[in-house]
Amino acid sequence: MIKSWMVIGAVALLVVLAGGLISRDGARWFNRLQRPRWLTFEAAIPFIWTVIYICAAWSAYIVWENAPGNSKTWWLMGLYVLLELVTTAYTPVMFRLRSLKVGTVIGGTGALIGIILAVLVWPISIWASLLLLPYVIWSPIGTYTTWDMIRLNPGDA
Repeated sequence: MIKSWMVIGAVALLVVLAGGLISRDGARWFNRLQRPRWLTFEAAIPFIWTVIYICAAWSAYIVWENAPGNSKTWWLMGLYVLLELVTTAYTPVMFRLRSLKVGTVIGGTGALIGIILAVLVWPISIWASLLLLPYVIWSPIGTYTTWDMIRLNPGDA
């Protein structure tokens, strides 16, 4: 029998891997952009997002195990997948369109979905909601960073 954590983990991994399909031209475009001086932790960002994805998947697992298969749980699982899709879309879409504004909108959308999801999950499991806290904290930081880069790179807004 396939366990729920296996399905949740597989879906999360597939979405993240699909989001990793970025063009070299887009990566070169992004790498040449100026960064804010306060952005001293850029090398840690992949590690930070890995932890955030793991926490979100764990949160989804807790929600599923508390109320497996009912319609509200299915809607919440859909919201988890939407959150991951939006978050994962940030890099390939922004790179393809070469637009920091698009990245800011995608980041802001993800932050909003993350907050809504954390609030909706709270009555089901406080732990599941708390596991979304890294996303709720970090996503606005990433969104602000992208927004601040517009000021430094107005031609790439």
